[in-house]
Amino acid sequence: MTKRTFKKAAAFLILFTIHHSPATNHARAAEMTLTGLDVLERDGFKQLAGKRVGILTNHSSVDNSGRNAVDAMRESGSVNIAAIISPEHGFRGTAEHGVLVENSSDPATGAPIYSLYGKTKRPTEEMLKGLDVLVFDIQDIGARFYTYLTTMAYAMEEAARYGVEFMVLDRPNPITGDILEGPALDSTTVNALTAYFPVPVRHGFTAGEMALFHKDWKNLDLKLSVVKMEGWRRDMFFDETAVVWTNPSPNIRGVKAEILYPGLGCFEATNVAVGRGTDTPFLWFGAPWMKAGKIAKELSKAPLKGVTFRAEERTPAKDVYEGEKCRGVAVDIKDAGAVRALDIYVYAAYYLNKHNKKDFIIKAEEIKKMTGNSRFHEMLEAGETPAAILAGFEKDSAGFRAARGKFLLY
Repeated sequence: MTKRTFKKAAAFLILFTIHHSPATNHARAAEMTLTGLDVLERDGFKQLAGKRVGILTNHSSVDNSGRNAVDAMRESGSVNIAAIISPEHGFRGTAEHGVLVENSSDPATGAPIYSLYGKTKRPTEEMLKGLDVLVFDIQDIGARFYTYLTTMAYAMEEAARYGVEFMVLDRPNPITGDILEGPALDSTTVNALTAYFPVPVRHGFTAGEMALFHKDWKNLDLKLSVVKMEGWRRDMFFDETAVVWTNPSPNIRGVKAEILYPGLGCFEATNVAVGRGTDTPFLWFGAPWMKAGKIAKELSKAPLKGVTFRAEERTPAKDVYEGEKCRGVAVDIKDAGAVRALDIYVYAAYYLNKHNKKDFIIKAEEIKKMTGNSRFHEMLEAGETPAAILAGFEKDSAGFRAARGKFLLY
């Protein structure tokens, strides 16, 4: 058996193991989806022939045999990789949340690896100098405050500034492309790496669709192309695609965490732990002072579909409450298609405000970045019900919902 054949066999075994585990409790078997990288590779990388290529990527960019995009391009012998640019967590995806990453170099290609999560968050003139095209290929998770697509947007703006073509190799939105949650961000009052696009928290776009949206929103003078996927439908969760799984970041370790992240991730704007430093990040939340039994009981009675709740103690090995025993709530997904993670957060915050008001702290400026505007915090402080808050979210996203259709590729 050749090394290449062995890798394909190993990749198939990995796919079989991952996609025959009911991660999202769907009965459908996994279907073969070709990512933009797979399509480009199948076509011999002809779109990149004769060009000096920069690639904005990380460990999550793998083809259907599990090879990283940089390796696939290098081994093809037909792509001239002049620069590698990496986002938060670094090129190998091992740096923890918020840790700055230094520039380095790739021993296989000899190309420099420039970090966009170090001294700068945007590509500089030096990084883009001499490039004909900058290729983006990173697996996103479908939540607005996850930083990868904002990094893509910054790169698009700088590519437009310096006259560099931009190409997106599209990948699945792992939590489907047809479910939206939360208000559209108010970009006139909120602007940050985690709060950039005027889209809902759960936006339903693929990377390619977000690129088209961003070019239109910013009116960029940019030559943009998207290499579309084949075999992907908007109602598919990641574990229905047969695309090789890699943890997109150290604490996103499965589809369930991705589904809950748009809601439970909002706890990072509070003094509640989200499971970093445990074996279930973003599947649990807690604190030493939490009245977890009451919170779990209240959530179980709330109109929250597709999930169950139970009180469970955890002791984080790092991050918030490191080494402290935390009373918390574990969230179990029973029907992925019914879950609305931001609804869970709104109800949980409401009950924490009710039962742990003296201890529960929401950081006003940080929660604006997560939810997209000040409505949630203001209404919660005013004693408004979760139902009223969620109705406000719907109002704030109505314009986006009406306009998003022209950017959809699938």
